[in-house]
Amino acid sequence: MPKIMTMGELLCEIMRPCEGMELYETGDFKGPFPSGAPGIFISTAARLGCSSGIIAGVGKDDFGKNITDRLAGDGVDCRWICKSDKGSTGVAFVTYYANGDRKFIFHMDHTPAVEPKAPKSLDGMEDTEYFHVMGCSLTASMEFGREILKTMDLFEKKGAKISFDPNVRLELMRDPEAFHMMQEAFRHCHVFMPGVQELKMLAGREDIEEAVEAAFENKDLEILVLKNGSKGSKIYTEKGLALEMGIYPVKQLDATGAGDSFDAAFICGLAQGKSLEEAARMGAAAGALNAAAFGPMEGDISPETVEKMIHTNIK
Repeated sequence: MPKIMTMGELLCEIMRPCEGMELYETGDFKGPFPSGAPGIFISTAARLGCSSGIIAGVGKDDFGKNITDRLAGDGVDCRWICKSDKGSTGVAFVTYYANGDRKFIFHMDHTPAVEPKAPKSLDGMEDTEYFHVMGCSLTASMEFGREILKTMDLFEKKGAKISFDPNVRLELMRDPEAFHMMQEAFRHCHVFMPGVQELKMLAGREDIEEAVEAAFENKDLEILVLKNGSKGSKIYTEKGLALEMGIYPVKQLDATGAGDSFDAAFICGLAQGKSLEEAARMGAAAGALNAAAFGPMEGDISPETVEKMIHTNIK
């Protein structure tokens, strides 16, 4: 039975091969790569030895096979992935810029990526310890977001802890309800994993320390992991700053999914009974390994490679 579960969009990603190529220009792409932030997350968790599963949807087509073959091969429990004949698998097109920014075109509306409903029961998932929610999944479609929140409620009532990464995609923040759903997940999470701007947005404070303090007004919150890209991360508890974590230096080829891999490795560490520092080191190592490969879940991530990375000098 899965120890870690998530629910969200599965996509094939089609990527520009180098920086600065606009999506409106005729030119080359690479792919398809299995993707979707929840897919990257759960793939990483499974590769690190945590029993993991995902509630999601793909089409009965070659892109769906691309995704499900990869997740199954990584050890993810795929029995809750619906294979629909009503539409094609969701797709994301992405390009990169020299300053690290990315631009996406998502094809998710009216696809199997946003079709799954909240399960009627948690049969087969009773022993889940962590249910991970991503903001990009909540905002992929308003109806799908509501189903994810229903599922979150089921897991929380069953005693699972809720982890939440806002993972804001501006391209998906089209409906005013999107922000309200993000706030709902924020109010119920036990582990909150935002970037700096996401923390300020959801806590309603511009000063970081004030925003952290405001976040802990949520009485369920136990751990806040503030991710800040190349500057590393800070881990807070209700007692204040617990530790600061740097980054492991690698030659970065593709930043897509690095934060999702960080999340997964950190949650795996908690699920495996490791200390906050050990979990944070696992997160930093997995994020670095992900960024060192081209493709959203192509990093060489395993317990062995993470352990090896941890024993290199952190920046």
